[in-house]
Amino acid sequence: MRFLSILIAAALGYFLGSVNFSIPVVKMMIGKDIRTLGSHNAGLTNTYRCAGKKCAAITLAGDLLKGVIAVALARWICGAMGAGLAPDNDTHFIGYIAGLFAVLGHVFPLYYGFKGGKGVLVGIASFLIVDPKVFVALLAIFIVILAITKYVSAASIMGALFCPLATLLMSWIVEGNTFGRSFLYMLLSIPMAAMVIIMHRSNIKRLMAGNENRFSFKTSGTAL
Repeated sequence: MRFLSILIAAALGYFLGSVNFSIPVVKMMIGKDIRTLGSHNAGLTNTYRCAGKKCAAITLAGDLLKGVIAVALARWICGAMGAGLAPDNDTHFIGYIAGLFAVLGHVFPLYYGFKGGKGVLVGIASFLIVDPKVFVALLAIFIVILAITKYVSAASIMGALFCPLATLLMSWIVEGNTFGRSFLYMLLSIPMAAMVIIMHRSNIKRLMAGNENRFSFKTSGTAL
């Protein structure tokens, strides 16, 4: 039963994550393929830069919502199946699996030739349901780093780097779960964080070279 629940969570996450909103939104609103514009990345910042605020706002809402729905639906189904951990039927681990595959779907969307965005929004949105405290912590890190550096990529990477540690500390110290269970949650968060960092490898090279674009409400940034 637990193995089946993992398969369900993975499938839900991937198929919902593959609905990359920036691609149809930009196509419908300005008649172009976002993957041929700017950085060629089907992400929020590239959409904002190349297609404007309205397209970016719709993309933001859609990509956040699909991460939330993927995790919430997977946890609800698997909870109803009684596939959680321990006597309290804890479905936290299902949330991490659904979130990871939602990120994979966003990065490699089935419906758009496996060419999507970088998964930051979907990953953050997943934590809104998996662990709201971690969500708030990661969002705070993102905002602070962005405000200091003006680099979306740096803020995204730092948020991803701190994700496993924030997951462990929030579960173990703040929520009072056992270290073993908290450590499991941390391990499950690592692939999601690693995926986001890996997808920013070109940004890391530009940051090191000193030629990464800074974010501006008027000009370009790096795609999420």
